[in-house]
Amino acid sequence: MTHAQFGPTARQDLAVAVVAAKTRKDLSWQQLADSAGLSVAFVTAALLGQHALPQSAAKAVAELLDLDGDAVLLLQSIPTRGSVPGGVPTDPTIYRFHEMLQVYGTTLKALVHEQFGDGIISAINFRLDVRKVADPEGGHRAVITLDGKYLPMKPF
Repeated sequence: MTHAQFGPTARQDLAVAVVAAKTRKDLSWQQLADSAGLSVAFVTAALLGQHALPQSAAKAVAELLDLDGDAVLLLQSIPTRGSVPGGVPTDPTIYRFHEMLQVYGTTLKALVHEQFGDGIISAINFRLDVRKVADPEGGHRAVITLDGKYLPMKPF
């Protein structure tokens, strides 16, 4: 049976335990994703409390992290999503994404609506990829791909 969380506390507490175990065992998010057989972005989001994992994936990562049966069940529950509390984020990395949306949010909206029409980009039917690439001018660049299904607005 599928179960949903009433609030974010249980999954947030589990996320703290996951990060502690990951650190203690010196594992990467990619290693955890490989054990689950799912993408690194999805598994990381799930382990940080934003998605439910399928049973086999929950068991695999729990085994790797030495988490108990209650954690396996909790990893399979539908969370209360939203990892950034109200207000402007204070973490510098998360703030930069907030800043990007402040600067480019209306541009993204205008371009999406011009190309697709009235609707939204789904965060449910969604793929995320983060890559590190060399910058021709020196250093590195982050290439972040947000790939969501377009869902048109339907009159009713």
